[in-house]
Amino acid sequence: MAEKLTGDARAQAIAPLRSAGWSEVEGRDAIHKSFQFKNFVEAFGFMAKAALEAEKMDHHPEWSNVYKTVEVTLTTHDAGGLSQLDVRLATRMDALAGG
Repeated sequence: MAEKLTGDARAQAIAPLRSAGWSEVEGRDAIHKSFQFKNFVEAFGFMAKAALEAEKMDHHPEWSNVYKTVEVTLTTHDAGGLSQLDVRLATRMDALAGG
């Protein structure tokens, strides 16, 4: 089971994600990002690739898609907040999105 990130470890883990457009979710120990693509096909392709990565990690995002926008929230429910799994998945999603 993943451990919840706290204190300095949490701050250090999410600092690079902030500069990549991730933000902390108010009222939750979670991070969020809105990905924008050229069209629906690119957005859906991103989701398909990200789904395969998430499945390999056995760590699944909260997400939604409307046309060319994919909204993603990451938290580790079993840990009760952010864990290294969220950091890894966020980093992987950024790479898949070309960022």
